[in-house]
Amino acid sequence: MEKASSILASIFGSRESAATVASIFVYPIKSCRGISVAEACVTSTGLRWDRQWLVVNSNGRAYTQRVEPKLALVEVELPMDAFREDWEPNDISYMVIKAPEMETLKIPLNRVCDVINDISVWEWSGSALDEGNEASEWFTKYLEKPSRLVRFDTASEIRAVDPNYAQGYRTVFSDGFPFLLASQGSLNALNELLEEPLPINRFRANILVDGCDPFSEDLWKEIKINELTFYGVKLCSRCKVPTIDQNNGTAGDEPTRTLMKFRSDHALHLKKKQGKVFFGQNLVCKDSLSAAAAGRAKAVAVGDPVFVRQKFSSSADAPI
Repeated sequence: MEKASSILASIFGSRESAATVASIFVYPIKSCRGISVAEACVTSTGLRWDRQWLVVNSNGRAYTQRVEPKLALVEVELPMDAFREDWEPNDISYMVIKAPEMETLKIPLNRVCDVINDISVWEWSGSALDEGNEASEWFTKYLEKPSRLVRFDTASEIRAVDPNYAQGYRTVFSDGFPFLLASQGSLNALNELLEEPLPINRFRANILVDGCDPFSEDLWKEIKINELTFYGVKLCSRCKVPTIDQNNGTAGDEPTRTLMKFRSDHALHLKKKQGKVFFGQNLVCKDSLSAAAAGRAKAVAVGDPVFVRQKFSSSADAPI
């Protein structure tokens, strides 16, 4: 009987929490520094304020740390109350942007912006809201090349998640999915193999959980956090960004070199072999669209228990 219960729990989840939310991070400007918060509202496109803004070149193409690692040094601040469920910006609400040897830039959060066309990030292209010449001049000076700061126009644009992984879900300027989860156990296991341990900011996760075995999040097909249901839809393949030191913007070969030894598609026996390494799980939230439509924002908070409701049978079966 105990064996049968153990098998069922491994497939359909346990009533006991598998982990606890340890940290929550929001990245208002894609590829710039994140903000650690105690709680964050879940919207139809991800955590509120996450990847709402994007720095683009003269052709409207996204800048990321892959080609502009200096973005790692750009600090972003939002009003202290901006992460409350009922908060709305007013005429004195600003996003504050700072960077080394640059004057502080303040972006009003509730002004009417002009629409700019031909903005693109990865597979998506469309229009966005232009944050104006002052912001353009600031980023142009900092990056030493023509730049503009734009905001996703949620009123007129939709960026759908790849339907091969999750149908009917949306994101904004993230790489492809509205949420990224990683675990402290996985980070600890990796750091044990590295000469110099790395902080979680290398992996730019939204939700960091603790209390679970290393890389157990690979198998999380369905989890619940604060009555919100999340689906694990794709293991997160890692690009160059985790090799960039977020304190100085310089790149090295770790952690990719070490991850290649035990977290590559070959090492994990994944179905697709593309020479990639994996760390973290991309999520969508089942309740996000219905909650947004009904005007009922729900939040995830540090300390929330994580309940695993359904698992993949092995990493090899997890979508990549």
